[in-house]
Amino acid sequence: MQTQTLLYIILAGIIALLLALFQYKYKSKGAPKKNAIFTSLRFLSVFGILLLLINPKFDQINVYNEKPNLVVAIDNSNSIKHLNQEENVANILQRIRSNETLKDKFNIDVFTFGNTLNASDSLSFTENQTNIDKAFKELNQVYKRTVSPTIIISDGNQTYGNDYEYAAKKYNQPIYPIVVGDTTRYSDLKLKQLNVNKYAFLKNKFPIEAILVYNGDQNVNTKFVITSGKNTLYSKNVSFSETNNSKILNFTLPANSVGVKSYVANLIPIATEKNKANNSKNFAVEVVDEKTKVAIVSSVLHPDLGMLKKSIETNEQRKVVFLKQQEAINQLNDLQLVVVYSPNNSFKGLFDALKLQNKNKFIIAGPKTDFNFLNKVSEHYQHDITSQTEDYQPALNVNYSSFIVDDLDFESFPPLLSNFGEPTFSVPFESILYKKIGAINTEEPLLATFEINGRREAVLFGENLWKWRAQSFINTDDFNAFDNFTGKLIQYLASNKRKNRLNLDYESFYQGSSNIIMSAQFFNKNYEFDANENLNIILTDKISKTSKTIPFILKNNNYQVDLSTLPASDYTFTVKATSENISKSGNFKILEYNIEQQFLNANVSKLKAIASESNGGSYFINNYEAIIDDLAKDERYKPIQKSSKNIVPLIDWKYLLALIALTLAIEWFMRKYNGLI
Repeated sequence: MQTQTLLYIILAGIIALLLALFQYKYKSKGAPKKNAIFTSLRFLSVFGILLLLINPKFDQINVYNEKPNLVVAIDNSNSIKHLNQEENVANILQRIRSNETLKDKFNIDVFTFGNTLNASDSLSFTENQTNIDKAFKELNQVYKRTVSPTIIISDGNQTYGNDYEYAAKKYNQPIYPIVVGDTTRYSDLKLKQLNVNKYAFLKNKFPIEAILVYNGDQNVNTKFVITSGKNTLYSKNVSFSETNNSKILNFTLPANSVGVKSYVANLIPIATEKNKANNSKNFAVEVVDEKTKVAIVSSVLHPDLGMLKKSIETNEQRKVVFLKQQEAINQLNDLQLVVVYSPNNSFKGLFDALKLQNKNKFIIAGPKTDFNFLNKVSEHYQHDITSQTEDYQPALNVNYSSFIVDDLDFESFPPLLSNFGEPTFSVPFESILYKKIGAINTEEPLLATFEINGRREAVLFGENLWKWRAQSFINTDDFNAFDNFTGKLIQYLASNKRKNRLNLDYESFYQGSSNIIMSAQFFNKNYEFDANENLNIILTDKISKTSKTIPFILKNNNYQVDLSTLPASDYTFTVKATSENISKSGNFKILEYNIEQQFLNANVSKLKAIASESNGGSYFINNYEAIIDDLAKDERYKPIQKSSKNIVPLIDWKYLLALIALTLAIEWFMRKYNGLI
């Protein structure tokens, strides 16, 4: 309590005492004994009221013991069921959760993981992917500043994500794996990996690489076969031994007709194999009859150029070439899109040729751009001419309607370097991204598109786009999200298809183990995004002839439907809007493949490694109960005594108000009883 407050309290006591004495000693002529009681009551009530006005604050210290956490993370993937371990895992969880010793010593938190980490103890063993790396990263965020030994109940087999051994090193908690699954080594042939492009081009041959692996100590002979329907397209005899236990096959297959072509790669199993599910894989290739050719024309060298080529060519349907201005003019008939980077006066011939042939283009204008020239050749937009530069961060326009744009967490992206000033358009345009300075969204276009006379054009006012791709990798651990964004923009610019009120985003085929999400956007008659529409997808299985209707749900700036539960088959679909007679149809194929069934044994070595490196311990199903004694006896896991300090104002103390009311009431009744009122 401050000295000033203490002086106020003393002064309040003196004032209360003087008022009470003045009332009942100086002015009153009554009995001294009664006056003393009245004086005390009046002193208490006045002093209490003055205390409330001063409202001093007191420190309230609470001391408590905080138990360490015991984190239990359970593999909820389909591989546990495939290894017939679901009952064992459920029993282990029940034994840990019901143990009184552990409950007294720890706060027990249970999580399940497959592709994602979930705070739940509900076990279904239906997850189609296992990402242990992501589980450790998310647990590290939750338990970063606590004492939280972690039990992980898993077979240790990961199907997706980075190597979890590295994530475990950054997880600063002791790890106690309980290994489930068979640890016995069996002879096994496995089609470990099949590398094939997603697209092929008509009347060409597409390459395939197959990686075959053998685990065993005997010499075996078998055959690797590629079939499509009842036709065998490729076969090769292969031999393995204990030392010569892997093969890499490279070959090509013909692409004779347009469409999605399905194939089966099969490594013929030997008689003693226990797991035959990992001997074969279904795959598909979409055969197309044309390739989008994109030219990048620039008079400067910049990291953006290489990044654009890399990002655009992640889709095998697209090819990027770097051309000089005259080369681009000569090849315009073979180009579907021209990207012009930092144009200057030397680009005049190219702009004239693009205008003459009504070609689509993508202009990237930054500090190295000659805006005097660009303003002269641009009929539909102008930019203020200044010598100053500015850093602009992107802000997503959620109502952009030309194609579906996913939010890549643009607010986390570094700013682009651009010329200071505002662009103005003389034709209708749409901003994909707005300029943002600090926390201020300027509503000025940073990346915009427009259509005029059957031609499409995009303009980006800034350079250092390569930093965005790098930031996207930091956010998601891969380049896929940013490359998909770039691909959609290029696909839109390279096409002249009429704008639709209903747009769909989906693939021609999916692997059976992947998440299948279809996205849609619906626009009103003014081509503004309509968030009030109800969209439904009517799916028909072409093989079983069954149909089902599933509603879309609104998520951010588009509608989405999750089709991950569909079985492998060929499907046709129609997406319909309920309020208007607008629909769009298509088809896709789901390939049969369960990556979780590719494992025969638990990954004991890796689970033991993360236990050893984290100063934990590893256990098996037959001795898992030892973990209870080890955790109970471990001196590292003791309750920590903590204290919390709260500053409590006196006005929150309700008993003082009750005391004031009580003293005033007693004084009034006594005065009434003695005829003083």
